[in-house]
Amino acid sequence: MKLRTLTALLSIVIFTSQAQQTSWKFDFGTQAVAKGYTVVTPATKFSYETGYGFDFGADVQAIDRGGNEPSGDFITGKKPFYFSVKLPDGNYDVKILLGDPKGTSATTVRAECRRLMLENIITRNGLQVTKSFTVHVKDSMIRDAQQNTISRVKLKPREAEYLHWDNLLTLEFNDSLPKVCAVEITPNIKAPTIFLAGNSTVVDQSREPWAAWGQMIPRFFQPGVVAVANYAESGETMKAFKGERRLEKIWSLAKPGDYLFIEFTHNDQKPGGNHLDPFTTYKQTIKEWIEEARKKGMTPVLVTSMHRRNFDSTGHIINTLAEYPEAMRQTAAEEKVALIDLNTMSKALYEAWGPERSLKAFVHYPANTFPGQDKALADNTHFSPYGAYQLAKCVARGIVNTGLPLAYALYRNISFDPGRPDPVERFYWPQSGFVGTLKPDGN
Repeated sequence: MKLRTLTALLSIVIFTSQAQQTSWKFDFGTQAVAKGYTVVTPATKFSYETGYGFDFGADVQAIDRGGNEPSGDFITGKKPFYFSVKLPDGNYDVKILLGDPKGTSATTVRAECRRLMLENIITRNGLQVTKSFTVHVKDSMIRDAQQNTISRVKLKPREAEYLHWDNLLTLEFNDSLPKVCAVEITPNIKAPTIFLAGNSTVVDQSREPWAAWGQMIPRFFQPGVVAVANYAESGETMKAFKGERRLEKIWSLAKPGDYLFIEFTHNDQKPGGNHLDPFTTYKQTIKEWIEEARKKGMTPVLVTSMHRRNFDSTGHIINTLAEYPEAMRQTAAEEKVALIDLNTMSKALYEAWGPERSLKAFVHYPANTFPGQDKALADNTHFSPYGAYQLAKCVARGIVNTGLPLAYALYRNISFDPGRPDPVERFYWPQSGFVGTLKPDGN
């Protein structure tokens, strides 16, 4: 994987003609290719020379049902399979034709590091559907207005394995019966971008069983209307986020009408060189980011950090975040900035679960639940996919409650009461092909 990342960095300077493309169209299968499309067969393996193909040893097969292309045939697999396309920095609308002219299908689509885009799309016998979503693609290069590289984000060693710094759009096709007929990718330069700045509770966690709300929230937005750009990283403080040039990367891409969601606390409160005091340096730093965002025509949004899973003897949450959430609330009021109070909502959420059921929302798994996991996992800070999904619903509710214009971009059937979380028994998450046992940075 690290060799792949190094190759990706070298390839950034040679986009040439591909950077001028207005769309990428792929016809999945082995029958005659649809006009204007590029054929993708099971033998189409990804390379930086071609710029597209199946990735990570995808084990797939083509099924030909006859009829018109591109709907007459499809690619399927018994395990999650991955398809990558080399793309420049930016937002893209992705349109996917799913289904089987002579059968049923069930497909979940994730992008980059397990970012949820389409959830359990089921087609009845003989039916096909076209589904769309909007995705953000990035690399680590920082460019000026003329697109000259002037710097780069200082990535951590573990980020060499991530799929969201490599100038590729990697799509994961998953579920019980995924059937993919065609994929079309088109740049979207008009939709506002929601830039997420945060830590491990926000980041696109790269491997099962960890997850965070930032990788679930794209699923709740309608396609073509807004793009979620998750720049969060595990273990980050506000100081480190800026020092590693992650904030500079956001500023280099930001345009008027974009949003900056800020959620930090878990690591900022710890002693050391990156420590910030809640009512002084923490508030001051947030205000500096707010000011710069406004200069760029962005809308800053503050998100108080969710609690850790820490119950007292009566089943109530113990606050381990000191005065930081209150400091952020005060900053929002002083600066007249929208506030999503995830701290308050998470307390209601956790207490609705209680000490035992809340284990399902965090990374608590007995030994040997996952390949190579010889020890039990017990993490009271980081979330399972189920927990991350519930936190993302809290954020979506916060967007509506604060009256942000973004609310119009959410699917209208999204409603959520943190005091009445969705039952874990109804949550469906087909496991990704990427599994690990290394706990994320931060706590």
